[in-house]
Amino acid sequence: MTRVLFAARPDRWEEYRGVLPTALAEAGVTAEIVQLSDRPDPASIDWIVYAPNSDLQNFAPYTKLKGVLNLWAGVEDVEGNRSLIAPLCRMVDNGLTRGMVEWVTGHVLRHHLGIDAHLVRPMIGWDTKSPPLAADRPIAMLGMGELGTACASALVGLGFPVTGWSRSPKTVAGVRSVTGRDGLKDVLSGAEIVVLLTPHTRSTENLMNAETLAWMRPGAVLLNPGRGALVDDGALLQALDGPLGHATLDTFRIEPLPDDHPFRIHPRVTVTPHIASTTRPATAARVVAENIRRGEAGMPLLHVVDRSEALQ
Repeated sequence: MTRVLFAARPDRWEEYRGVLPTALAEAGVTAEIVQLSDRPDPASIDWIVYAPNSDLQNFAPYTKLKGVLNLWAGVEDVEGNRSLIAPLCRMVDNGLTRGMVEWVTGHVLRHHLGIDAHLVRPMIGWDTKSPPLAADRPIAMLGMGELGTACASALVGLGFPVTGWSRSPKTVAGVRSVTGRDGLKDVLSGAEIVVLLTPHTRSTENLMNAETLAWMRPGAVLLNPGRGALVDDGALLQALDGPLGHATLDTFRIEPLPDDHPFRIHPRVTVTPHIASTTRPATAARVVAENIRRGEAGMPLLHVVDRSEALQ
């Protein structure tokens, strides 16, 4: 029997208590699920289903470990843990992806159509000027992993010209691919709406800083549903006091965002409380179960993290 340790906060277990055993059974995996509170022998554990805010931080005693299956899309809080030598898999589930696509397309369309202007001030006069069509509104997608690719494809489907920037070239239908520093400057200077969905690594820390923000077009919009540390907060505030048009932010260096943070009151900032995408237990449990099934069958695991640029 496969032994699975669910290493997350107790409230998280309540969300998975009913769906994870069912998902494992449906995947054909005979498993015993234990929690940290059960004080299991670490050497008996085959798989760990993990949330990075768990009390478990030392993986060294888990000598039989075949893999750690993260419950979050973000792995920056665990990927640099040197005691972890087993494979680490990020969470990529359909519910999380669809949520991100809906948030990104919703806010792209909001800025594209200029909806804020109609909401925040009463109609004075009768301005019949129409926004451009999507085909005339270039979009930059920084980060072309699972989430970035899904969002880019959705925007292409709406008619937007999309350029994707990533560490290595990507082939995605309808999306122009660029890489490297020159590619970043090219995509930022050409886009009217920029979406940040890169992972948080050593090379993407403060990706949007004074220099790169200055590459953006006057009046351009920045959307950050990715990671708060991708943006230099001070540099962004300065850019917003200058030519940058607007920033819609869903992730922050400190969460919850303090009530007195300048982002809260800046007229060119929209704050959403980290709601762009969340893991849905029902679909996430099936992703976890499928990876355990694959591992037990000697098949390659899905969504294994490249830890070469880990932060820690």
